Amino acid sequence: MKPLSDIHLSMLDLVAVREGSTVANALAIALRTAQHAESLGFTRYWLAEHHNMSGIASSATAVLIGHIASGTKTMRIGSGGVMLPNHAPLVVAEAFGTLAELYPGRIDLGLGRAPGTDPHTMRALRRDRVETEADFPRDVAELQHLLGPATPGQRLIANPGAGTNVPIWLLGSSLFSAQLAAERGLPYAFASHFAPRLLLQALDVYRTHFQASATLAEPYAIVGVPLIAAPTDDEAEYLASSTYQRVLGILTGKRGQLPPPVQNFMQGLHSQERAAIADFLAVAVIGGPQTVREGLESLAKVTQADEFMMVSDVFDPALRLRSMTIASEAMASTAPAVV
Repeated sequence: MKPLSDIHLSMLDLVAVREGSTVANALAIALRTAQHAESLGFTRYWLAEHHNMSGIASSATAVLIGHIASGTKTMRIGSGGVMLPNHAPLVVAEAFGTLAELYPGRIDLGLGRAPGTDPHTMRALRRDRVETEADFPRDVAELQHLLGPATPGQRLIANPGAGTNVPIWLLGSSLFSAQLAAERGLPYAFASHFAPRLLLQALDVYRTHFQASATLAEPYAIVGVPLIAAPTDDEAEYLASSTYQRVLGILTGKRGQLPPPVQNFMQGLHSQERAAIADFLAVAVIGGPQTVREGLESLAKVTQADEFMMVSDVFDPALRLRSMTIASEAMASTAPAVV
């Protein structure tokens, strides 16, 4: 088992819009949160692409990455992820190539193959495009080509983009991206913060079939972790009720803005609802400092993760920063080499 001090700690931000607040405030909170993450020594700060959701303000992901990168100094900033079926590879290469020129050595390009939205919005994003299973591997290869050095006679060149070699990560919650990341020798992030069922199987597929590449000599895996920490287990459980409400909304198709915490929320639910939330949050770590450390140690033991990427939906922004601090202290993080 890797000691916690050898595991990187990072953060994925969905840029939640809180009930009674605004998008502008959500964006301001995201920047303050990233700055706090940097002060704690977090390795990277990623932003997720979602569309047509009133409670999430990260739809223009590349624009937001530039905003966060401009307000931080050293931490890697990236996408967790860009939903590649929604975009032409050339447009992605130019956007992230521009970011790489503005913030050299700090930009990550995480790619997913889900739409990140509902079917109606998906049609608005893709127009008449019909996706096939072969599209995602082909688009990933095109992006790698566009972000690599331009070759003599190359007719299509991303400018900016060519020669920036922006690191590409494959993201997923199934075995498809795990297999593809292994074949291409790319780093891999599993979305266990919302779909943990295939976590261990996907990590096994990735590591078993990994082929070294010019990008990566050995497999490197990020595990998504819903994480809420507080001084006591009871307070952490209370704060987590915002997450429980958000998850129940996802499961019932009633998405909205991030709600404030509610005392004893889970006890008021039907057993089937509690079970569904528990399945969704199967790898969540929620509690006081000792509980958080034990939870992370247990997760490290079963996953052998190289990096934990926390998702922390705490309603009060100040308590979210406190949660990050407690998590960082629980990790007793040193500074292993950055991928």
